[in-house]
Order: sequence, then structure tokens, then C-alpha cells
Amino acid sequence: MLHDLVGTRWKRPPLVRRPWLRWTLGIGFVIYLILAIASVEVNWSRVYEGLDRGWAFVLAFMSPDFTSRATDIWDGMLESIVITVASSVVGIIISIPIALGAARNIAPLPVYMVCRGIIAVSRALQEIIVAILLVAIFGFGPLAGFLTLSFATIGFLSKLLAEDIESMNRSQSEAVRATGSKWLQWINYGVQPQVMPRLIGLSIYRVDINFRESAILGLVGAGGIGATLNTAFDRYEYDTAAAILLLIIVVVMALEYISGIVRAKVQ
Repeated sequence: MLHDLVGTRWKRPPLVRRPWLRWTLGIGFVIYLILAIASVEVNWSRVYEGLDRGWAFVLAFMSPDFTSRATDIWDGMLESIVITVASSVVGIIISIPIALGAARNIAPLPVYMVCRGIIAVSRALQEIIVAILLVAIFGFGPLAGFLTLSFATIGFLSKLLAEDIESMNRSQSEAVRATGSKWLQWINYGVQPQVMPRLIGLSIYRVDINFRESAILGLVGAGGIGATLNTAFDRYEYDTAAAILLLIIVVVMALEYISGIVRAKVQ
């Protein structure tokens, strides 16, 4: 055995045996990076002029204005909360049957292909693109934001829940099926107990995402606090914009804290 070890020659990896190839790749990457950055057109005079406005916006966080446009701020915040809750509830309700159909271990192939297609379409279209399309169809307002976030929730939750169903413990579900239970009874007693903690955790996480997305969708006219934020920026009311951003941060942090408590109790 010692003879075999001594007689065996250690083979170095290709890049170690060919240092010139490693240097060529490194130099090529640096050259490509330089050319890519150089191809980006930058108006340096515009950047210089924007520094003053950027600094003014940073200073606005020291004295945010919650009172001048208090009505608009609270109306926009309430609209975002309504959009978030409604879209999350509707999206979760629709996601559950789609997730069941998208799980290969419990759904027949035709149903599986249809549900996977729905998930693929939902995940392929980014929220802002869907919002622009729905604003063009339904006009400005919270309806476009509600439909956009419901659509996005379906793709997000259905995919993750379906993967969780596919990786569940089969012995428990097969034991329930062996009792002669019907399909709904099998889902209720064999599948649901295993995936319910994951469903609750994902649902709360999606609520958090939907609130943050509602602020972004408002920038394209889909309702919510984002519309008020966009108006504040257009008018250079940085103190009002700072107040809105601080409120968004507070709400997101509160949702994160609540979701942590709920997930801990469910686990």
C-alpha cells in the first residue's frame, strides 16, 4: 500500500498546471469590467448638481414633517394597509389549491402541469410590470395595486408551499391513506398538519413583502403610500418624504417583530 502511495503522482488542477490561463482569465475579466463601466453614460455635471439635493434629503430625516400633509400621509398609509391585507388574504386563499395541484406527489400530471404553468407565469412577471399593465386597464387607484399583489402572492406562496408538500414525510400521509380515508380527509389529516407551520410562516412573510411592494407600486399610480411619497419628491418636499419613509420603516419593523413571534409559536 505504501508503494502505491509513493508511486501515485498527484495531479494538479488544470488552472494550477496552467498559470498563464489563470492570469489570462483574470486580466480579461478586469478589461471587461473597465469597458463595461466606461460604456455607462454618466452626466457628471448632473451628478454634481444632485449632490446638494441628496444632502438636503439626508438632512430632512433630522426634522421630518408629519403635520403639513398629515391627511394625505395617513390616507395613503391606510390605503397601503388595506391593499396589503386584502391582497394577502385573497392570494393565500388562491395559492393553497394551486400549491396542492403543483405538488407532484399528490396531483395527477395534467393538474400538475396546469398549476406549475400558473406559478411560472406569476413568477415570470415582475410586480411593477403587472402594475403598469393593470393601471393602463383599470386606471389609477388601489384596485390595480390589489390585483398586482394578489397575483404576485400566488406565484410566491404556491411555489414554496408546493415544494414543502413534495418534501413532506410520506409515512404519515400513507398511514392516513391506509385507513381508507377519502382524498379530502387524506389532505386534511395527512398533509395539512405537516405543512401548516410552513404555510403560516410564509403567509406572514408575504404580508411583509406586500406592504413594502405597495409603497413601490404607488409610484406608478397603483395606490397606497407610494403615490403620496412620489408627490412629495416631485414637489421637493423632502421633510414630508422623510416622514413617509420613517413610517414605512416603522411598519415593516413591527411586521417583522410580529411575524417572528408568530413563527416561534407555530414552530
